[in-house]
Amino acid sequence: MKAKHVIILIAAIILADQALKFYIKLHYYAGEEHNVIGNWFRLHFVENEGMAWGWKFGGGFGKIILTLFRLVAVIWGTFLLRDFIRKKYHTGFIICASLIYAGALGNLIDSMFYGLIFENSDVFAQNVAKLVPFGSGYANFLHGRVVDMLYFPIIDTYYPKWFPVWGGERFEFFEPVFNIADASISVGVIVLLLFQNKFFGKKHAEAEKETAAKEAKVS
Repeated sequence: MKAKHVIILIAAIILADQALKFYIKLHYYAGEEHNVIGNWFRLHFVENEGMAWGWKFGGGFGKIILTLFRLVAVIWGTFLLRDFIRKKYHTGFIICASLIYAGALGNLIDSMFYGLIFENSDVFAQNVAKLVPFGSGYANFLHGRVVDMLYFPIIDTYYPKWFPVWGGERFEFFEPVFNIADASISVGVIVLLLFQNKFFGKKHAEAEKETAAKEAKVS
């Protein structure tokens, strides 16, 4: 896979991710929700200070550590991707790596800059945020919150009262609210796990052939 195709793929994901986040941030108040397709696909605006799918990591200091970790991971990923392309890894593997990289970079942008350029979105005041002069937003550098909005409560019901432990309680699938960057990371990881033998088998076979050819020349 050529480098230009990888760049186009990553740019397309980041553009789609950021465009939707900007739209939600500038048109929805925190907690606002609208149905897109029936009741099972909704846009539901939430912000989180943690990792993908709303997972958190230890307060203000933890937020800085997490953002710096993302930054280091993206920088490291840049060199890894370049190496994968240069060594002609399996196209499917490079696509998966690109999806993971694009997702990480998409959420990193939120964490680094959104606190500097947006007003706060207050769930109680129900105010829609506006863009503000750089540096006068709701948080400092590295303290921005990640914007999530994709919500798929495909099953939304209650356990029967006779059901052990959870009888009468609400059951919802799929509950997490996420964004395009999260989805990109998840798809990349899942496909990589499902097809790892195919992706790496070919590379290993080619490496073995090259080694055998070199040994044949030496002998």
